[in-house]
Amino acid sequence: MNFFIEAFAWIFSPERLSGSLPLPTAIVQHLAFTFGSVLIASVIAIPAGWAIGHTGRGREFAVFLSGAARALPSLGLIVLLYLVFGVSLKTEAAVTAFVLLAIPSLLAGAYAGFEAIDRTVIDAGRAMGMTPWQILWKVEVPLGLPLLIGGLRTATLQVVATVTIAAYVGLGGLGYYILQGIPLRDFPQILGASIVVIALALVLDGVFALLQRVVVPRGVAARFQTPQRSPGVRTRAVASTPA
Repeated sequence: MNFFIEAFAWIFSPERLSGSLPLPTAIVQHLAFTFGSVLIASVIAIPAGWAIGHTGRGREFAVFLSGAARALPSLGLIVLLYLVFGVSLKTEAAVTAFVLLAIPSLLAGAYAGFEAIDRTVIDAGRAMGMTPWQILWKVEVPLGLPLLIGGLRTATLQVVATVTIAAYVGLGGLGYYILQGIPLRDFPQILGASIVVIALALVLDGVFALLQRVVVPRGVAARFQTPQRSPGVRTRAVASTPA
C-alpha cells in the first residue's frame, strides 16, 4: 500500500512540472503517438475493410493478415524497424510499428460491421433503386459504424499501452519514466507512470464506449429497446379464456 501512496505522491509532486521531461509533456507525447498512429492506420485499414465487406472478396486474406499482425512482438518490431530505418528516422520506425499494431483491429471492425448487416436491408435498398454508392454510404456505413468504432476502440487501447516502449528507442512518452526508474529501482516512479498509462487507457476506453452507443442509428436502437411480446403469452391467454 505504501508503494501506491508514494506513486500518487510522485504523480502529483510539483517536481513533475519541471525537469528534462515534465509529466504533462510526456502525456502529450504519449497521446500524440497514439492518435497519430491510429489515424494513419485508419486511413489504410478502414477503406480496405469497407471494400472487403461491401464486395465480399478478400475476407480470408484479411483474416490471415490480421492474425499474422497480432502475432508480431511489438518491442522486437520497433527494434527491427529502428535498425532498418536508422537512428535519424527512429520516430518513423516507432510510428510504423504502432500503425501495424492498430491495423488488424480496424480492418476487422470495418469489414465485420458490413457483414453483420441484414442482407434484406441491402436488398430493400436495391429494390428502391439505390445505386451501389448510395447503398454503401447510406446503408452499410451507418449500420456498420458501431462495430467500426469497436475496432477503433480496441486499436486505440492496444496502441496507448504499447507506446510506452517508444522510450526504448529514446522517443519519450510515459515509458521514459518507467525505463528510467528500472535501473534506479525507483518503484514509486515506475508505478506512478504505469498508473498514468492505465488512467489514459481507461479514459479513452470510456470515451469510445460512449461513442459506440451514440453512433447506433435510431431505428436500430429503437428496435432493440422495444420490448418484444412473447408468442406464448397470447397462447396462454387464449387457453385460459372460458369456453
